[in-house]
Amino acid sequence: MPAQSGGAPRRPAVARRLPRPRLTGLGGGLFACTAMVLVGGVCWLLFSSSLFVYGLLFPPVAAATALWVRPADLITAPIGVPIAFAAGVWPISGGSGGFGGQLMGLVSALSLHAGWLYAGTLVAALIALVRKAVLIGRRRLPRRAS
Repeated sequence: MPAQSGGAPRRPAVARRLPRPRLTGLGGGLFACTAMVLVGGVCWLLFSSSLFVYGLLFPPVAAATALWVRPADLITAPIGVPIAFAAGVWPISGGSGGFGGQLMGLVSALSLHAGWLYAGTLVAALIALVRKAVLIGRRRLPRRAS
């Protein structure tokens, strides 16, 4: 690749258009929670509280969180996304009555749709693992050359 004036390799045009936010661990968790609460609200409004649609939209949010977190905070992505799943499923969990009914609805929704929870967490963990392996590989590459 041709080098720019600063000596850094030039990125392809498609890669330059993609967003490259670097979230801290807390920022990644807040992003995931906010996104899943919004997804839960959309599912409540448009899909009559469909937990299937909610679960279907969880792995992409988990992947985005794992891709956008800073390299130093990679471990936080697979930790924060299950919390975001639980935060977002609350509005559509279907609990009735006071606090106890809402809590039982939340626990029931989490247990009945644990497959989506595991799938999104696995996606975030795999992306974080691959990103960490690439970072370690890049760190070792200059040592081998010298």
